[in-house]
Amino acid sequence: MPTATDLKLPVGTWAIDPSHSEIGFSVKHLMVSKVKGKFTGFTGTITTAEDVAQSTVEGSVEIATIHTGDDKRDEHLRSADFFDADNNKEITFRSTGIKVDGDDFELTGDLSIKGVTKSVTLELEFNGVETDPWGGTRSGFSAEGEINRKDFGLNWNAVLESGGVLVG
Repeated sequence: MPTATDLKLPVGTWAIDPSHSEIGFSVKHLMVSKVKGKFTGFTGTITTAEDVAQSTVEGSVEIATIHTGDDKRDEHLRSADFFDADNNKEITFRSTGIKVDGDDFELTGDLSIKGVTKSVTLELEFNGVETDPWGGTRSGFSAEGEINRKDFGLNWNAVLESGGVLVG
C-alpha cells in the first residue's frame, strides 16, 4: 500500500481551492442529450495521512450557486421541484474510508442532499504534487462517480410524447 511519502504527498490538511477546482454534474435531458452543470460556491478540505487509507475528505456545496448555462433551468433546479434551495442550503460530503488497490483509489463517504444521506463511492485519482512559482506546494485530486438523483428525493420529471422522460 502506498504511503504519502511514496506519493511525495505532504501530510497535512489542504483547503480545496475554488479557483482551480470544479464540482460538476451531467444528466440526460429529453432522452437525447446531456446537460452539464456545476456549482460555483463550495468549500472543502482534504487531510492527508502518512497511511493514505487514513486520509479524509469533507466538503460542502452551496445549492444556490448551481449553473447550467440556462437561467430558467437553474431557477427550476433551485425550486422545490428539485433541490428546494430555500430550505436546503447545501450539499455535503464527508468521507468514511479510502480503499487503495495499487495505483487505484476508491473514496467512500456520506453524501447528503435535501436531508437524505447515502453512502457513495467515487473513483479517486491522485494527480500529483507541484511547487508553484511562488514557492507554495499544490496537490491535485479528481473524484468521479454516479448517483441516482431519486435516491435523494430529486424526483420531479415530465413524460414526453415518445413515452420517455424529460430528465434522466
